[in-house]
Amino acid sequence: MYKEDVYEIIFNAPLTKDVYKMVLKGDTQYITAPGQFINLKLEGKFLRRPISVCDFDSETITIIYKVVGEGTEQMSNMQLGETIDCLTGLGNGYDISNSKKPLVIGGGVGVPPMYHLTKCLIKDGQKPTVILGFNTKDEIFYEEEFKALGVDVVITTVDGSYGVKGFVTDGMPEDYDYFYTCGPMPMFKAINAATKTSGQFSFEEKMGCGFGACMGCSCKTKYGNKRICKDGPVLVKEEIVW
Repeated sequence: MYKEDVYEIIFNAPLTKDVYKMVLKGDTQYITAPGQFINLKLEGKFLRRPISVCDFDSETITIIYKVVGEGTEQMSNMQLGETIDCLTGLGNGYDISNSKKPLVIGGGVGVPPMYHLTKCLIKDGQKPTVILGFNTKDEIFYEEEFKALGVDVVITTVDGSYGVKGFVTDGMPEDYDYFYTCGPMPMFKAINAATKTSGQFSFEEKMGCGFGACMGCSCKTKYGNKRICKDGPVLVKEEIVW
């Protein structure tokens, strides 16, 4: 179930050169699982912008977004006290009932939803290992926030400027029983090939409505077509057609 409402911006600042953190104050009751997203209505823009939920509590939603176009550029210039229309409670989110010692793997702007997921796994009594992949040291964000949760955190950089040199698959330990991931498609394909267990992938897809009506984000799976915005964004490894 989703809800449209108006939220107040109470924080909006850069974490890196082009990655920003925004905190919205308002009704959060329709967010029920880690990995769900919200859909923001921006002034002058026809389509809403889907952004994954990094974290939330009883009255705030934290999102992290990368400035890549006019919409996110507009978001980066919004001021505290401004309001924004959001659809919340979108997507299926991650199912955390399948693991005890999982890998939590985020790449680039796929890192944010892994934060609340990690909190949920810890609350459930699980012991996740977090792997965060970036291109360079300058792009790293939320390392300390993950470490503050008390989990093992592995950082990988493609150029080797920080942490493990290479991709997230180069930082994977041997001992795990499941995985959860969000990030770009090349990373997904590498993880699919490298992992020895089942897992869940959260897909990023351009979408229109955000709640399953327009069919603009449908994709093929082994069990028929699914809408990324409603039947996803999280799909299980065994159902994905690569």
